[in-house]
Amino acid sequence: MGRIEKKVAEGITKYYWYPGDKREWKRAGIAVAIGVATFLVLYLMAQDLLPAVVGGTSVTAGVTGVNFGRRDARAITSFPNLTGRAARIAAVAQTGRAAWRGLVHGFGGAAAAVLIMNLPHHGIVADWIMPVVPAVVGALAHQAGMLFEQLPSSAATSGPAKEPAMAGGEGAK
Repeated sequence: MGRIEKKVAEGITKYYWYPGDKREWKRAGIAVAIGVATFLVLYLMAQDLLPAVVGGTSVTAGVTGVNFGRRDARAITSFPNLTGRAARIAAVAQTGRAAWRGLVHGFGGAAAAVLIMNLPHHGIVADWIMPVVPAVVGALAHQAGMLFEQLPSSAATSGPAKEPAMAGGEGAK
């Protein structure tokens, strides 16, 4: 939960609460700005709405997917051990935030598909393939974001791997 503080008078501060973190709102704004810029460049180059809208929404979905993937990967690694009541409450809160991110990401893909479907183009490519492109790009970017966040962490073993034991003692030396 984010908070904006405004000093109203001497000794009086007014607080405005908003969902999420300020850093995440900035990242969302950057994703939208990059998508709008992509839309404008493609529209100026092609003079056609279909590639411009598909490109703009796909870039926005891609940047957003990477951000959501990184956040989901961090949430998975910091998921609490469910031993106590406080840990279970924290786990429910993290699960709720993950569900919210999934809902927002799914709504974004569906909104992009509806937007693309309502363009004046017709045909199999325009009606069936192009509407799903932003959702696919967003899903792949989500996976890439999760992978990118997990790359720095590696697991090390203490010594060489051991051979698996045979069941029933067969083949034991």
